[in-house]
Amino acid sequence: MRIARFSIDGNVAFGAVEGDQQDELVLDIIKGIPFTDFELSGTKVPVSKVRLLPPVLPNKVVAFGRNYAEHAREMGDEVPDAPFAFFKPATSVIGPGDEIQYPSFSEEVHHEAELAVVIGRLCREVPRERVKDVIFGYTCANDVTARDVQRREKQWARAKGFDTSCPLGPWVETDLDLAAAGDLTVQLTVNGEQRQLGRTSEMIHSIEDLIVNISEAMTLLPGDVILTGTPAGVGPLNVGDEVAVTIEGIGTLTNKVVKRG
Repeated sequence: MRIARFSIDGNVAFGAVEGDQQDELVLDIIKGIPFTDFELSGTKVPVSKVRLLPPVLPNKVVAFGRNYAEHAREMGDEVPDAPFAFFKPATSVIGPGDEIQYPSFSEEVHHEAELAVVIGRLCREVPRERVKDVIFGYTCANDVTARDVQRREKQWARAKGFDTSCPLGPWVETDLDLAAAGDLTVQLTVNGEQRQLGRTSEMIHSIEDLIVNISEAMTLLPGDVILTGTPAGVGPLNVGDEVAVTIEGIGTLTNKVVKRG
């Protein structure tokens, strides 16, 4: 099931996405929230009549760096022996169609297409065999990065945590199992030109590795998001660019880059 979060007439709700063609998609409004047992209301609204929002509002976004060997090499970094985590604040999250605001303190902003894992239940110290039980679903992400700031400041709080630096969407796909999620095509285009193309099977540390690793240290909450790393091909974004992340079996997340007002 594809579950989207949306607004219509000033109200925010979740809905199950139905249909295959973009111009024919409809939302069956969910009663309540999707992290517990829920019912579909049977009230349907065309996607074209709503504004899609970030599919979840995470308490925290835990991102993992250098999790594709080719990307680590293109950045001149060593491949880490263990998962390498950092955070993006909730205020960095935007949804499909929202604008990425080019930060005033950077002159080199890069795109990074990533598979995002959405946590479905409160959990801590998750054993490997139970990882599948704590996953709600998967969505597309763009770990937008102020690369010059990342190099200059060494730690990544401003470089990867600025407002609008974490586009998520367009919805959460809940029907992918863990095995399937471990071998999906991830691609990114800028103004229709392909920049990144890889597969999640190229990850150094698997989805299980990442969730086991971070849940050893902290409690994960429903709606929290895990970013799993980016394949090679990262590069610059400029004001006016349209950037699209497409992940096999999930969908396409599209955002435009604008000058911060």
